[in-house]
Amino acid sequence: MLACVDVDYRPDVTVAACVLFRAWTDGREAAHLVERGPVAAPYEPGQFYRRELPHLLRVLADVQEPLEAIVVDGYVWLGEDKPGLGAHLYEALCRAVPVIGVAKTPYVTTGPALPIVRGHSLRPLLVTAIGMETATAAEHIRRMHGKSRMPTLLTQVDRLSREP
Repeated sequence: MLACVDVDYRPDVTVAACVLFRAWTDGREAAHLVERGPVAAPYEPGQFYRRELPHLLRVLADVQEPLEAIVVDGYVWLGEDKPGLGAHLYEALCRAVPVIGVAKTPYVTTGPALPIVRGHSLRPLLVTAIGMETATAAEHIRRMHGKSRMPTLLTQVDRLSREP
């Protein structure tokens, strides 16, 4: 099983969503989970993971099948040897599940991100990974369903996290 995860912050609640799917080319989910939790910690530059990680771990705790990989909206690496959200998630999961980061905008010290172009977009997605080669991760993201810049299931998990 594969998973895409995302988190939305609101004044009174934080919503974490997880879309589960079986193959990289799937256009439909196998299942999804939504978890509503406490208000997120305040944003700290360079420490984004502190805000999002607890909520991702809560929604992933409800996944019943073993995961082959997790795709996060953001970075695994913020720079050379500077862990981002994905690297912290990988460590929190005892290095048991590879994590792929898909970012829409460059970080100041993006470092080892691999840009990929999907659909008719000229703007690349920036892919980082841990637990698998970045080139392999980028190829998985490139192959994901959808004709637009963002794969279908990444768009879906974003929408699920934002629903009232």
